[in-house]
Amino acid sequence: MVFFVLLFVCTAGGYWLIFRVGRATPIMLAVGVATVLTCLIRKRDLATLGWGWGSWKYQWISYLLPLIITSVAYLIIWYARLGEWYNTEFVFQQMKEYNLSGWSDARVIIFHFALTATYSFILLLPSVLGEEIGWRGFLVPELAKFMSFTNVALTSGLIWSIWHWPLIFMGLYGNDGAPLYFQLFFFTLFITSNAVIMTYLRFKTNGLWSAVIFHMSGNIFLQKVFAPLTIETDNSAWYVNEFGLVPALVAFVIAVYYWQKGKAEFGDLSAWRITATG
Repeated sequence: MVFFVLLFVCTAGGYWLIFRVGRATPIMLAVGVATVLTCLIRKRDLATLGWGWGSWKYQWISYLLPLIITSVAYLIIWYARLGEWYNTEFVFQQMKEYNLSGWSDARVIIFHFALTATYSFILLLPSVLGEEIGWRGFLVPELAKFMSFTNVALTSGLIWSIWHWPLIFMGLYGNDGAPLYFQLFFFTLFITSNAVIMTYLRFKTNGLWSAVIFHMSGNIFLQKVFAPLTIETDNSAWYVNEFGLVPALVAFVIAVYYWQKGKAEFGDLSAWRITATG
């Protein structure tokens, strides 16, 4: 309860800052601030938030899975003509920003992808880590004390989704082409599906870094590569981005696979609790 009260207060302060700095970073960091304050009040060691790295295999999975989900979703979107490949205005803008005069569109796209997948990825670390300290560092292990894997994954995912809702209600996040109820439903499905996968990786690595990497990867590939490279048609808003049908359904299919793995490997989480506290 302390965490949720502080989360509300810190997030409110984050919204106040959003309108001054024009970036989402304040509310992302607000989650981390609420977590640190909660640990201080409850006299809980910050080392318990899950700073272990775990196997490199799962860190690579955390990086590549969002790319796979986004790639499959947008290949479907382009093939079904729900959006078109590719946005020449965006490519021309990147050519000017990167000072790549004379480069072909293909080379500019490849360069943009490579830079986004590395440099832009690293730049997201402070804000995403701020969020994940709270969601997968603190909340998931707390829920795991009395919930099964399924309930932890779904509950943390729904809380994470609902935390974003005010941004959508206030028009700071979302699109203008689909009804609000539609955006809320598929955004919640998309976020909760990602949370199921991230919860599995959190328990598999016994650390929050897999969630941080997954979160960062999902943001950069969807928001900075595939979405801006897509030419949206009149009905695209119903199918693209975090608020559309296609990415949500692709993420859901992958999430079902990891939900089944999580149930089989962790079940009621009793074994994980022994490992985590032992």
